[in-house]
Parts: sequence; structure tokens; C-alpha cells
Amino acid sequence: MEILWFLIAIGMLIAVVGPYVRRRRSGIRLVAPGNPDAADPDDYGFARQEQLDIRVPGPDQDLMDALGNVERSGQWQAASMLLAGTPRDGEVRWQRVQAFAGAAALDLAQRPGVGAPWLKAWRLEAPKDAGGAQVHAELLVQQAWRQSGGVGSTDHRIILEEARTAVAGSALLAPGDPVPYITELAVARGLGYSEAEFDALWAKIIDRAPQHMGAHLAALHYWCEKWHGSREKADAFTHAAAARAPQGSLLAALPLFAVYEHLPEFTTVQSFYQSAVVTRAVEGALYAVHSARADDPMLAHVRHLLILFLVNGERWAEAMEQLRHVDGYVGALPWSHSADPAAHYAVYRALAVAGYEANGGSPATLPH
Repeated sequence: MEILWFLIAIGMLIAVVGPYVRRRRSGIRLVAPGNPDAADPDDYGFARQEQLDIRVPGPDQDLMDALGNVERSGQWQAASMLLAGTPRDGEVRWQRVQAFAGAAALDLAQRPGVGAPWLKAWRLEAPKDAGGAQVHAELLVQQAWRQSGGVGSTDHRIILEEARTAVAGSALLAPGDPVPYITELAVARGLGYSEAEFDALWAKIIDRAPQHMGAHLAALHYWCEKWHGSREKADAFTHAAAARAPQGSLLAALPLFAVYEHLPEFTTVQSFYQSAVVTRAVEGALYAVHSARADDPMLAHVRHLLILFLVNGERWAEAMEQLRHVDGYVGALPWSHSADPAAHYAVYRALAVAGYEANGGSPATLPH
């Protein structure tokens, strides 16, 4: 069904048939502010769809080099060295653990039983390597949520129980590292931890990395899952974190992620993306982006989500500004929720370009 919607969206964009089409989950509203045929993303130096990297939200050359080495050689040492040299309390380590686990999960899905030999060797040859233990635990979590037969299935719970055991082992190997406990947040979500159990887990993370944006996003998934159908808990969590955020912290963007998690299945109200709730969340995220460090590793995550809301809100110039910073990489929400992340992103990018040019913009007027 997702693929069908993409095909419809792309076809409608090219043919300019009908002013509105709404897309499930993301609430995409295709508009025809001008002639999309005259709006070419290539004119802006954007990457072609087939060149978009679905593994990461933004550039990390050290990670790309290590991943390439691991995949070419089948040896784990480059991954181990990179993680050993990555600070424990920052966002980058969490992202790199996810990326290595994602690469292993993809290989295993494509080659069941024989994929990711480097990770198997890593665990066998260096069982006390904290990086390898964390990647293995994260791999199990990703398999549980993506390849286990569905939430609530027997396989789903069995893999999550195995992941919980792996998390505990990885935590023992690196006592001050928040990564194992952040991984466990996905276990908590799937196994239905009680609020008291979650609070105890969350305390371990906050003690180690109180401003960790990735941890807050993972915790938000728990609240949305546990309190499905009610926004109060998720909203309270995100607004409290945003209010406590120090100057320059991207935690101020958390309410926008809460809005995304609660998007209706079909957006039937034409002005939804100009509503007060959405506007406040977007403005908070824009403030966070403008005040954050240019090298904040979570900045790309916020920019990617902003693209969805800015395009649907017909704020073309602001959407183009976010695209200018992140184009080339699509390993982030909302694209990662799609069956084809690159195609999903490419549709929004084409809409942004068309709307921008229909309102007087051009490659010459977009800052570089």
C-alpha cells in the first residue's frame, strides 16, 4: 500500500492532476503552485534519488570509511577502533552503533544465515569488546521491530527478550556508557515495561547523559506506544524536556517529534499544517536549529523532520533551506518510516522546489 501511494503521488506531481492528494501517515498534500515540470532539483545541485544514502541522516566520513572497510574485508577491527575512539556520552556513538547494526541487519535480511560475518566474528573473537556487544544488542532490537513477524508476535517477544539479555551484558562492559540503556528503551517499548520500570531505566540514562537527544527520541516512542490514543503523556514528556533544555540544545525541537508521532492516519483538515499546535512545534524546532551548534550530530534529524512540516505548510523557502543542509542523506524520520525512504524524500524535495520557484525562487536566490 505504501508503494502504491508513492506511485500515485509521483504520478500526480508530474501530471498535475487535481490540487490535493493526501498520503497515509505523513499527511502529504500535493499542491500545484506552478508547473512542476519546470522545477528540476538537479538545478540546485541536489543528489539524484539513486544516490541518496539511506543509512545515515548526515555526513560522517569516519563512519563511512569504517563501514566500507568492514563490508569489503569482512573484518570487524575497523568498526571496533572507531567505536573505541568515539566518546561515550555523546550522540555520535549512539548513531554509529545504530549504523553498524543497521548494516548488519540489512546484510542478514539479504543473506539469511550467512550475512554479517564480521559481526559474528567480532563477538566470537572479542567477546569483551564493548562496541561489539552494543552493536549486537542493537541488531537484535532492529530485527525484532523490522523482521520478526509483527509487533506482539511470538518471534517479536523472543527476540526482544534476547535483546534485553544482550543489553545487560553490554552494560556490564561499559558502566558509564548510556548506549546500552538507550537500546533498552526499544525493548521497554516492545515488552511493555511498566511506568515504574521505565522510570528506573530512564534514570540510568539521565545520570549518564542528561541532554542526549537520541535518548529522548527513543523514550518518546515508548510513551507514544504505551499511551496510544492519548497525547498527554508524550506531550508532557517532550514539553518538560524542551523547557529544561539549555541554550543551544536541540531538545527544544522535541515537541515537533511528538506532533509527528500523533499525526492522524489521514489528514482531512486542509489547514492542519497551519494550525496553532503544528505552528508552535515548527517554530520551536526552527529556533532549536538556528541556535544549535553547526556540528551538532542531531541537527540533521531535526532538519529532516522540518522538511515534512514545512512543505505541507507551504513554507517553501524555509523547506529549501533545510534541504540545502541535508540533501544526500535520508537515514532519518520521516523517510525511514517508508518502504522506500529515498523515494519518499524525493517527492517532498520536488514539491519544495516547485513551490519555491512558483513563488519567485530560483537556484540563484537560494543561499549557499
